[in-house]
Amino acid sequence: MKFVPSLTALTLLAVSSGALAADKVCKVDIAGTDQMQFDKKEIAIAGDCTQVEVTLKHTGTLPVAAMGHNWVLVKTSDMQGVAGDGAGAGLANDHLKKGDARVIAHTKLIGGGQTTTVKFPTSALTKGGDYTFFCSFPGHWSIMKGKVKFG
Repeated sequence: MKFVPSLTALTLLAVSSGALAADKVCKVDIAGTDQMQFDKKEIAIAGDCTQVEVTLKHTGTLPVAAMGHNWVLVKTSDMQGVAGDGAGAGLANDHLKKGDARVIAHTKLIGGGQTTTVKFPTSALTKGGDYTFFCSFPGHWSIMKGKVKFG
């Protein structure tokens, strides 16, 4: 009887080790400026990535309250609604409505000279889906945006 539990444990170990070996984190760097611009208009995520790590650097000098930036990922059809709801959420909430299920991933708001990172699973995305990234600071989202392509 001891052989069966041992075999089960070995099988689970092999399966979990295989899952860890297959994990692929794809890293993306993006910068935002005091001129309300991202340095990228499109981000391509390879279909074999299992997680994405986005690092946002604010290359400007203005403080977060005056020219804060974040990186928010949503389905393109949800962008305007998320941005509108976030405008009233305030700086303390990174200008995002608390618990907004439409937000796939986001960084915190940062000011000049700061950097922040967010990591999320690609299982939240559909290959070939229509995704937009943007800054949710009020007034920024109409200019500071781009496309995410997965697959």
